[in-house]
Amino acid sequence: IANVRNGGSMHQLCLIFSGHKQLSGADAECGYDQTDDGFKKKSKNIAKDMKNRLGFLRRRNDSGPGSNAAKLDKVIKTVRPSPEEALKWGESLDKLLTHKYGLAAFRAFLRTEFSDENLEFWLACEEYKKVKSQSKMISKAKKIFAEYIAIQSCKEVNLDSHTREHTKDNLQKVSRSCFDLAQKRIFGLTE
Repeated sequence: IANVRNGGSMHQLCLIFSGHKQLSGADAECGYDQTDDGFKKKSKNIAKDMKNRLGFLRRRNDSGPGSNAAKLDKVIKTVRPSPEEALKWGESLDKLLTHKYGLAAFRAFLRTEFSDENLEFWLACEEYKKVKSQSKMISKAKKIFAEYIAIQSCKEVNLDSHTREHTKDNLQKVSRSCFDLAQKRIFGLTE
């Protein structure tokens, strides 16, 4: 909650959901009043409001049920959070990323900030850890490195030289943990 007052990520998410350029009072625009015993709901339709605010994501339907826009539309329709649950996203990035709706909202926010490569890298690493075949793991590791970690790559993430070299060395002996340090650094930057 302190992040909201200090201009953190929750503040930016509230801006997306409220549709305002500036917040006069962050809590007021997000649909909550601060009280001694926590937050009190101002609007019964906050989930509907959030859907309306994120409607611009749904309008980009790239034709076909398999498109990313169609998938996002399905997530928005089926996984609406309660207002209390959405407030918990401000407590930690882990809570935000484990909820499909929160992930979609955070991704939309990062796109407006032109920094969605950090989240994309983190998600690619999570998918990489699920790969079972050693040959697929090797090819996926090379792809992740080339796309996100290599200097001047198309979606280069902001890593220090030590982390970059450590990750490059890990590719000599590919394992599920070869991106752990880089992923931890990016998670820290995103938080």
